[in-house]
Order: sequence, then structure tokens, then C-alpha cells
Amino acid sequence: MPTTPNRLSLDPRARLGRRAGQRFLIEWVGVGCLGILVILFTSFGRLSSGIDQLVYDRLLSARAQPLLSDIVMVEIDNASVAQLGRWPWPRSIHAKLLEQLAAARPAAVVYDVLFTEPNAEDAELAHAIALSPTYLPVLLTAPDDAGRRVVVEPVAPLAQAAAGLGHINFEVDSDGIVRSVARFQGDDHSHWPQLMVLVAEAIESGKLHLRGGLPQRRSDEPVSGDDDGGEDRFLIPFGSNAGSYAKLSFADVLAGKVPADQLRGRIVVIGVTASGLYDRFATPVSGELGPLPGVYIHANVLDTLLTGREIEPVGRWFVFAASLAPLAALLAGFLVLSPRRSLLLTGALVLLAAAGSAALLYGARLWMSPVPAILGVVIVYPIWNWRRLEMTMAYLRDELQRLADEPHLLPETPQSRREFSGDVLAQHMALMARAAQRVQDMKRFVWDSLDSVPEPILVSDLGGVVLIANQAAKAHFARLGAAMPEGQPMHSVLGGLTLVKTIGSGAASDAERNLFAHAHWPALLDPAHGEFSALMAQGVEVRDANERDHLLRYATCTNAQGETTGWIAGLVDVSALHVAERQREDALRLLSHDMRSPQASILALVEIERARAEPALARGLLERIERYAQRALTLADDFVQLARAESQAYVLEPLSLTELVIDASDEVWPQAQAKRIALHTETGDDADAGHWICADRSLMTRALVNILNNAIKYSPPDTRIVCSFASQPQGANARGTARRVSCTIRDQGYGIPKEQQAGLFERFRRFHEAERPEVGGAGLGMAFVKTVVTRHGGDVDVVSVPGEGTAFTIRLPALDEGQLDELIAPRS
Repeated sequence: MPTTPNRLSLDPRARLGRRAGQRFLIEWVGVGCLGILVILFTSFGRLSSGIDQLVYDRLLSARAQPLLSDIVMVEIDNASVAQLGRWPWPRSIHAKLLEQLAAARPAAVVYDVLFTEPNAEDAELAHAIALSPTYLPVLLTAPDDAGRRVVVEPVAPLAQAAAGLGHINFEVDSDGIVRSVARFQGDDHSHWPQLMVLVAEAIESGKLHLRGGLPQRRSDEPVSGDDDGGEDRFLIPFGSNAGSYAKLSFADVLAGKVPADQLRGRIVVIGVTASGLYDRFATPVSGELGPLPGVYIHANVLDTLLTGREIEPVGRWFVFAASLAPLAALLAGFLVLSPRRSLLLTGALVLLAAAGSAALLYGARLWMSPVPAILGVVIVYPIWNWRRLEMTMAYLRDELQRLADEPHLLPETPQSRREFSGDVLAQHMALMARAAQRVQDMKRFVWDSLDSVPEPILVSDLGGVVLIANQAAKAHFARLGAAMPEGQPMHSVLGGLTLVKTIGSGAASDAERNLFAHAHWPALLDPAHGEFSALMAQGVEVRDANERDHLLRYATCTNAQGETTGWIAGLVDVSALHVAERQREDALRLLSHDMRSPQASILALVEIERARAEPALARGLLERIERYAQRALTLADDFVQLARAESQAYVLEPLSLTELVIDASDEVWPQAQAKRIALHTETGDDADAGHWICADRSLMTRALVNILNNAIKYSPPDTRIVCSFASQPQGANARGTARRVSCTIRDQGYGIPKEQQAGLFERFRRFHEAERPEVGGAGLGMAFVKTVVTRHGGDVDVVSVPGEGTAFTIRLPALDEGQLDELIAPRS
């Protein structure tokens, strides 16, 4: 099946190919342009003005500003109205108040009351105004159609006596909140400063001296904002304590109840605060303080001017340019970050924009709204992810549909209902369910296939760590008493194996390969070493702790792109194959040497007689022919009997071991009589007489005959052979039999040297060939005995001393009625 490179890449362009990459770039640029438009409209338009103002108000309310203690408020409050009568009061009352204040020597008096109509008491009031630096307000009407504004000034005597005149106009924003004030207002014919600007300039120029001295101004000048037509408007830094100035009642000051020390050297701001007599204005802190009287707003303006805390709005072009930075960072993040990390980046950029705006507001006295930057990233993120989701859904739909249309390699159950119904999402889910089911089926098929393999199979990663072991592998290592292989390095799992030889052909000879393999063993077991991969791919023969031979071979595990992802190791038990090879070699040796030699001798004798002029068979010649033929027959019979003992199913029946020994003794009695050897069987008279076993009569009898024949052949004349029996006590053994019986056949023969006893039961092993050449044999009798006794669940051993004789002991499971069914069953 063709594959797409980089299918698992995190980059959508790499996953989806060149055409999708172009689409990706186009959509990325389009989303970026949308974000730029959003920032442009929110920076220059009024789309987000309400949100801007709300954010600004929240930031102001979060931080209280320190207030100047040299500003004192004299309120025309409800108590004063109750004592002095209804408003407006005679101007003589105002004159008396100013005289009281003049006696206390304030730094300046700001009288926030409009005296615009002539009165008979104007001269008295003008005289009182002149006693202290007193500043009076003027009122500017709204511009008419021609842009002209009418100035409502105090009456001439008062205006002449005042230290300065300034406007007290406030402009409210679209939401009805006062946030800023203009330093100057007017029209083409007149230009009036704000009332508090005059006071601040007088203090800064040294004309007025505050009790606490000139406040420390901030030396850094704020960046100029947008062009405001020469009004030089700035934002007032209201705080949660904007109404917390020192305040006095008009009536108390007039009555002389206020100590002069509370007024000396301070700026006294007089204004109306009584209910129904003043205009209340909403400010950014009105949520906590409620609407503020205009006189308190003037006090905050004066405080701001004296401390240099004016807030200047940043130019719109600057806001637009600064808001592009978070958008650029987010767009760059879309190229390299996952959706979850892109979401985290979006949140971080929102917090960064808000924090940056707050830092500029509190630290640099600049107001740059974070709303354009926040709206830019907040709008772009969902739109981008919606497009990514659409593209991902389209890609998954095409891939799943292609997968669903491909023929499945495994048989499937018939579908009882329509599978792909419903809306688009339901169809996608159905396709995904089918794909997942197919993957699970294939996974189950692979597992079943691995577990059904009878040989141990190990699968590792590139580092050689075993990931998968089939059931045969787990059973194999369990038999060896080793830990389960999963999670362990391959060289540790297979480290208990012993190298026997290498397998395969190549440029190097077998000797060179074996020498190389033994020199680097067990490093060959680590598949991470690439220099050994060719050798392990051909395979090596190894031997485990149970002395069983295996063929070990490595193969690479690759993915759909042909890249190596791991290694597969297989162990094939070749012990049975080696046994078959040895049997074949034995048969070939029997046929090529042992059976061929007597036949060749017979043919040679026949040729000798044929070559004579007068053929005549002599008696000696016939005896030779008979001896050679008999030897060939014996070899063939012994070989056939051994093959039967090794492979044929046994016919088991309850038998008396004593009777079998007696029958075998009777069969060899003629040979014993010929050498005058006495055969004696000690049957005994105990309760276990008979020593019952479950065995194949023919094979067990022949095994006993072979032992007795050897005892007769390798014993001198006039000696004795004794057969004795014994019962072993109940106890566990290798075959699980609770009780055993034994038979010992002891002769007085030549004996077997200690160094030769280890090979006694091997095929074609003969002894005393040099000392006793007259004793014939093929060397298969003891191998036959070992095979028959072992397959009956017993064992045989030998004790021999040269010159003293040999004792063979056979131990077999005793017949037990509880285990009779198990003993009768054929043994493999």
C-alpha cells in the first residue's frame, strides 16, 4: 500500500502534502489579515470604546492615589443651608467668609460659585476677594453652529478683584462618565484655561506658597496623545479615595469655629455640595463612591496638576502598532505549537496585554487600551482552530473512507444494520469505529499468530529491550527458571545460552566465522550492534541450561516506510534433529562397516573356492561363512531392536521382575554352561517377593538378557553370576513414583576401568577388544538396556572394579494400583 512521507509529523503542511500546504499558508495569511482588520477598527473606530472605558475604569479603581494634604474643601452643605437660609445667599455672606479665610492666610482660595449677575453688594465682595489670592470660574456655553462659544464671566468688579479666571467645564464621555479635562477651552476669539491650571501655574511659578511646600512632580513628560484641537486634554487619575480630602462646613468657617491653623498656607476650594444645589458627575470610581460633586473633581484636577500625575492617552497609531505584536506572536505560534499550547499562548498574550497596559498606566502615566490587542488574538484563535478543525475533519474523512474502501485481509462478521447513517459527525464516528475495529482485529490476529507459533519468539525495540514474548517463549524461560523476558534487554534474556557454532555460508570460512563468533560472544546477542547483524541473520547454534540445542536467528522489524523499528529473535529447538542425525550416522556406520565387513569376508571366501581348480568346500570354510553370516545377522537384529526400543510404543502389562530375570537366565543358560559359569537368582521370601512392575515383556526380557550375556562373555570360566532384588522405601523422585524395585546382576569378570565407564551406554562402544579379541559384539547391547529402562521410568547404573567384576543395577517403578492407568499409557 503506498504511504505518505511524514504522515506522523506535527506540521499540518508536512502531514497533508504540498497542495494542503498551500492551502495552509493561504488560510494562515487570511486569518492574520482578519486579525489586523479587527485591531485596525478597534484602534481607530468606536467599536470597542465601551470596553476600553470599562477596562480603564477598572484599572483606576484598583489603585488608590495619595492626596495632597494642602487642599482643603469648604462645602456649602446641607447644614450650612439650614443655618444661613435658602440659596442663593447674599453676597455679604460670601464676603464675610472670604474675610474669615483671609485672616487665616491661606495660600489661595478657589471659589467655585458663579457670580454672573450684578448686585449692590458687589463692592463688598470684591474687597473680600482681593484680601486673598482668589480664583473665580467662568462658564463656556456649548459651541453653536458656527463654532462660537459664549463666555459667561463674573461681574466686572469681582473679575477685576480675582487673582485669575478659568473655565469649569467638564465633558462627559459617551457613557456619561467624566474621565478627562481640557487645560484650555474656547473658540477662535478666546482661549480660556481651566480654573485649576491657573492655580497650579501660580504655585509652580512661586507666586503662591503652600504650607507643605511645592509637591514633588514626576519629571518624565508623557508622550503626547492625539491632536485635540489645542485643548491639551488629559485624563484625571481618579482613585478610590477621590473624595477623601479634608473638608469643612461653610457655616463653621463663617462662624469662626475652624482654627486658623487648618487653613493657613493651604488651598481652600469652596463649592456647593448641598442636595439639589449642584451637578453630580459620574466618574470612573463612581461604582464605589457614587457621583462626585464638581468641586471635588476640581480638587482632583488641581492635585493631578501639582503632582504631575496627568494621564495622557497614547496615539491611535501607536495603539495599532503595539497591538500587532501579540497577533504576530500568536500567528507564529500557530505554525509550531499544538492546539493546546496555542490556547495557552493565547491566554498568556491576553494577560500580557492587560499587564502591559496596567504597567504603562501606573508607571508611565500613559493610557494604551489593551482591548485591540486582546480582541485581535481572542477573535483570531477560534477562527483559526475552526479552520484547522475543518481541515482535520476533511483529512480524517478522506483517510478513513480510503481505509474503509480497501479490502480487509481478515474475515469480518456480517453487519446487521446500516453502518454509515446520521449526520456528518456520526458518519465520521462510524468510519473511525470501523478503522479502530480493523486495527484491533489485526492486532488480535498478530497476537494469535505469535502465540500459535510453537517456537519461542521475542520482539524488541531498536535498543534491544524485549517488548513482546509469545507463549512458547514464556514457557521456555519458565522451564529454565528464568525471569519473564518482557522489559529486559535481549542480551540479558539470552545471556544464559552457550554458543555452539555458527550457521550459514559466506565469504569467510566456517572456522573463521566460529572464531569470530566465539571471540565476541555474548556481545552478538545485542541487536543494537550493527556489525553482528549479518551473522545473527544467518543464525547461530546455541545450547541452553537443560543441554538442549537451539537455532537462534535475528530478523529486522520494519514499518510501512521500510524503516527498521526493532528486532525479532526466534529460537528453534534442534535437539531432535541432532538425535536423528546421530541415528542416521549410526545406521550409515552399521551399514558401511559393521555389516559390510562380514559380508565382504563371505564373498572373499566364495571367490577363493571359485578360483580353485578343484573346488571343494572344507569344513573350516563353512564354519567361517557361518560365523560371518551370524555376526551380520546379530548386528542387524541388535540395530532393529534398539530402533524399536527408542521409537516404538510399548505394550505395558503387570509383570514380576523376578520371573523376568529367571526367564532371561534360562535363555542364556547354554552360554553359561559352556563356560561353566553358575547363574544364581536370589528370589527371597519377604512380602514383596515377585517385585511387580508394569513393563513391556519382550523388551525388558531382552534388556536383562543383554546384561547377562555381557556378564557371561566378560567373565572367566568357573565363576558365578548372582541376580538379587530389593525394594526402595517410599519417596519422591524425578518421575514422581512413590516406590521402586531394583535388580542387581553381579559377575566376577574382568571389570571395566573407571575412565571407560562414562561411555558404557553409548552406541558401538566395545571394551576389552585388545585383551579379549575372541569376544564379539556390535556395541549396541548396553545402549539398548539404557533406552528400555529409561523409557520405563527407571534408571540403570554400574559399579565395576578391574579384576574383581561388575555389578549392573536396574531400578524401576513398582506397580501401584493408584498409578496403574498412568503406567499403562504409552510413553513418548
